[in-house]
Amino acid sequence: MSREDDRRESSEDASGDAVSRADDGPAEIVDSVSGTGIPVRGNDIDTDQIIPARFMKVVTFDGLGEFAFFDQRFDSEDNEKEHPFNEGQYQGANVLVVNSNFGCGSSREHAPQALQRWGIDAIVGESFAEIFAGNCLALGIPTVTASTEEIGALQAYVEENPDTEISVDVDRELVTYGSGDEETAINGDVAAAQHKALVEGVWDTTALMKANANAVRETADSLPYMQSDD
Repeated sequence: MSREDDRRESSEDASGDAVSRADDGPAEIVDSVSGTGIPVRGNDIDTDQIIPARFMKVVTFDGLGEFAFFDQRFDSEDNEKEHPFNEGQYQGANVLVVNSNFGCGSSREHAPQALQRWGIDAIVGESFAEIFAGNCLALGIPTVTASTEEIGALQAYVEENPDTEISVDVDRELVTYGSGDEETAINGDVAAAQHKALVEGVWDTTALMKANANAVRETADSLPYMQSDD
């Protein structure tokens, strides 16, 4: 079992059904995510920080989780730096909490792939680069936005209470954390197209193609430049 599998298993064990999925749509329905959080502070964190370009020379995305935020986590001699992804209290977390313009820079799909393989199932932040959010959607990772004040409060709460569970209700666009008198609810925002794709299970283009295989075949057969296998 790989380290990322270990992390995924740990995350799911810690939070039970960490990601609510069903098979009613062409793809799995993702209407909620729950688990512990990990705050990564800073605006304009670009995709090169999330996954340095030299780690993009891979045949598959397997193993990319090891290299998430690599240059922020390790120096040139591979000694650990201070970074939330290195801290023990956040190992097994699956809800990433970030600030504004997260995922800016290049359009590399390796960035959300690396985060997912590290163990991230949902991201809550002030704002996201559009292409990055689209690449997250292609993996079934919700990107939920909230105000600067709400995100700052959530990051501070997670830093003080790393074991607290965060619930990301994609369908109701609601993020809740804490308990008792400290329970807090954030009315977040999920882009309309992302909301529809996740709660209706139509975010996975490969699954959509398979679900509409006959229509795809009919269209292909009608194209003069396509050769039939028959």
